[in-house]
Amino acid sequence: MSFSSIRRDWSANPLREMLAGAVATFALIPEVIAFSFVAGVDPQVGLFASFVIGIVIAFTGGRPAMISAAAGSVALVAAPLVHTHGLPYLLAAGLLAGVFQVIFGLLKLGVLMRFVSKSVRTGFVNALAILIFSAQLPHIIGSDAVAYGLLAAGLAIIYLAPKLTKAVPSPLICILVLTVASIGLGLHVPTVADLGKLPDTLPIFAWPEVPLSLETLKIIAGPALAIAMVGLLESMMTASVVDDLTGTPSNKNRECTGLGLANAAASLFGGIAGCGMIGQTVGNVKYGGRGRLSTLFAGVFLLILMVLLKPWVSQVPVAALVAIMVTVSIDTFDWSSLRAVIVHPKMSTTVMLATVAVTVLTANLALGVAVGVLMSGVFFTFKVARLLDIKVEREDEANRLTYKVAGQIFFASADLFIDAFDIEEATGMSVRIDLTNAHFWDITAIAALEKVIDRYKAHAIPTTVIGLNQASSTLMRGVDSQMALKEV
Repeated sequence: MSFSSIRRDWSANPLREMLAGAVATFALIPEVIAFSFVAGVDPQVGLFASFVIGIVIAFTGGRPAMISAAAGSVALVAAPLVHTHGLPYLLAAGLLAGVFQVIFGLLKLGVLMRFVSKSVRTGFVNALAILIFSAQLPHIIGSDAVAYGLLAAGLAIIYLAPKLTKAVPSPLICILVLTVASIGLGLHVPTVADLGKLPDTLPIFAWPEVPLSLETLKIIAGPALAIAMVGLLESMMTASVVDDLTGTPSNKNRECTGLGLANAAASLFGGIAGCGMIGQTVGNVKYGGRGRLSTLFAGVFLLILMVLLKPWVSQVPVAALVAIMVTVSIDTFDWSSLRAVIVHPKMSTTVMLATVAVTVLTANLALGVAVGVLMSGVFFTFKVARLLDIKVEREDEANRLTYKVAGQIFFASADLFIDAFDIEEATGMSVRIDLTNAHFWDITAIAALEKVIDRYKAHAIPTTVIGLNQASSTLMRGVDSQMALKEV
């Protein structure tokens, strides 16, 4: 790591970095507490995890300015384990998940993000924006006029304050003003204290209280792998979003390893495993976070708020935090994608909409992305298969048919390749198959060529193959094809 990169990540505009990290911290609090309930653990378990993960990944992660903490996707996976075996087994599973993630990073599996298309990433972002907004609805629906007034005032402050000053992020101004107003006017509105029990002490290092046995490994192995995969997927997607927002690259493999170390540390300090938080990350980036200092401060500030400033934080109106998350959801949504629905290819639009639909309906980010990636692969395969072109040239003087094949022959186009050769048309003539502009990709393609040759041979039709490229010949030799050395 060069001196210039260290300076850029840690000392560039430190005040702005810390203020942006503070915004991300306040945006974390309600979601982390809510996700803790989803997982079936006390809020302090999620809060402990969040500041441990934030501090560790600030140094070990591969994407500066990204906020990682206890997340809903991980909570959904963890809930069944907590319900059946209790918190100690969740902590053990989180520790093992961290080990898996470190291994994934060392094996450089971050490269798999290349298989996630732009349509899937857009769908992921839009779905998450919808989920962030919908998560605020329980705090909005059924509230009284005072709460609605505070929410409206919060939104007004967030959007109008930057017109007066940008020295302090407007969400922090929102929290300060609404808290002072709520206390000063004696307003009876829900506060942070009403969300759940906040930590009383610092987290303590301790090994999960589970038996070190093969039986324990059997219990936690499946959930640990699921936590590792879901966490990596969401973190990689979040890192890609930040790459796009900032126009800078990130080290996905280092992010895998860094997240693994952070989750292992969180588990050893009594916290649930976590991953990248796109809503809080977008808020951090929007208000100036660009380096590792914003990530570090988000974790440190959470610790300060929850332990040292607990009496004051407890009085922050929930409406202020809801206002922040509503604006984050609005900023997260890719509004240009609505116009793109009309102009983009139908297959790309379908992938994007399917990713949004599955993610929103299941509240499972990993499942939504998996469906999107699968559909992208199927649609791409379909398009490439249709590009296969086979023309027939009849040479009466030579009493020969020449089939000129152009395109890619693989499992999806193999049947089209076979169907293009007409036995009746070639009766009484010889056949030449010109593969100069074709490429064979797999054993299904090789088998298709052999099937065509065998059909002609069964009808005593002389057949020759020309133009087979070196890569296709190598593939034939690799599968011990009868055609491997028959080119003439």
